[in-house]
Amino acid sequence: MDLPRLIVSSDSARLGRDSRELGRRAASGELRRIRQGVYVPAAAWDALAGWDRYPLLIQAAASTLQSRTVFCRQSSAALWDVPLLGPATLVHACTSDDGGGRSRAGVRRHFADPASLQVEERRGLLVTTRIRTVLDLAAFESFEQATAALDHVLKPQPGLPALSKEELDAGIGASYTAAAARRIRAAIAFADPASGSPGESASRALMHRLGFKPPELQAEIRDARGLAGYSDFEWPEERLCGEFDGLVKYRKAEYLQGRTPSEAVIDEKRREDRIRSTGRRVIRWTWAEIAGPARFAAFLTAEGVPRQIRPACRT
Repeated sequence: MDLPRLIVSSDSARLGRDSRELGRRAASGELRRIRQGVYVPAAAWDALAGWDRYPLLIQAAASTLQSRTVFCRQSSAALWDVPLLGPATLVHACTSDDGGGRSRAGVRRHFADPASLQVEERRGLLVTTRIRTVLDLAAFESFEQATAALDHVLKPQPGLPALSKEELDAGIGASYTAAAARRIRAAIAFADPASGSPGESASRALMHRLGFKPPELQAEIRDARGLAGYSDFEWPEERLCGEFDGLVKYRKAEYLQGRTPSEAVIDEKRREDRIRSTGRRVIRWTWAEIAGPARFAAFLTAEGVPRQIRPACRT
């Protein structure tokens, strides 16, 4: 989507304008200050969803940093349109200082060896490559975040080809510690392009960590009239289907396909009724249920999702 225009106080000063005027406009509620010396129109900022605000924060940081910066991790992911789980407010950038890890003015610096760092341009900013970006998320963030990112890049995206697991594994190289490389490879092995959304990816990763039986993804369900639809998750032996409802899909044009949100909800209800008519149970959950492992485990257990049967230990 088109982001609102940044208003930078240093630009106003160069044009001979009184930069204090921006502060007065912010105090009146006309502007929002999103970084020291950087403002956006308040109405435009308030209309943005949280995930659309973060790229603007990155652009704001780039406009005030003294040297051209290479953005990485969550910031590079946002610019590559790789899904992030949870709110992101801290901007992440590379540094050749092997101290790394320092935060200043909302920017956290991470050490990157300049000799091995590959950089591309995205939305006018320098970022780590798509492969390096998702590998960094797999190395340093949660298993759920790693799964959401890797599931995403295993599928072609607008203007971008799908990445293969072989490409991802080859990208590990010598850039990570042995422990980080193990985490990355475990996440790559688990990743599945059949996942339909970041919420589905996070749900599946949590199920795996909590020891629940792996479901089939995007299972085809047929009734007497033919194809009833596809279920996000299915446990065939239990005649149980699971649906993640992120709610955002009812606002996305690619999901609505010309329908109004209310029409999409009605179509979803009809699809679910047809699935239930085959004798399957259907359970649904949202971001609230996967907000924490204990809460999701309790939900799945109460709904009868089976646990993984682990091989008995031999003595």
